[in-house]
Amino acid sequence: MTTVGILSDNHGDWPPHIIESLAGVDAIIHAGDIGPYRLVLDMEAIAPTTAVLGNTDGDMPLDEAAVTTLGGKKFFVQHIVEPHRLQTPLHERLKRITPDVVVFGHTHQPFYETLGGILFLNPGSVTQPRGDYRPSMVHLTIDNGKITPKFIEF
Repeated sequence: MTTVGILSDNHGDWPPHIIESLAGVDAIIHAGDIGPYRLVLDMEAIAPTTAVLGNTDGDMPLDEAAVTTLGGKKFFVQHIVEPHRLQTPLHERLKRITPDVVVFGHTHQPFYETLGGILFLNPGSVTQPRGDYRPSMVHLTIDNGKITPKFIEF
């Protein structure tokens, strides 16, 4: 079994509950709007980390999108994705990459839906939710090929 901690949109905030919630994960995915780059290094100290630039991250040594394979499943990570209105370049890219999961952020609201055989997942904002949502992240498990996301609220 593989466990992945998925988070987004902390915007430089790094309260202890984030570190506690990532304890024991096999990998971390951060979908952008991280804050200072040292937070990427803090995540790397916990588990191997895939992180992408958010629209507020400025000049960090990160890419705008990333592809990683964890637990035998392929993940595509990009900060801004509109699952129900994919722009043509992104739609074409996803057809080429054929991910099992697309992880995104930006909206500060949790989202979980399978579209066209791909799980689209937004963990919400771990520190600055919008609307009636609580701060949240996801613990995703991959066990015998089955992907199970669990939203954790703070």
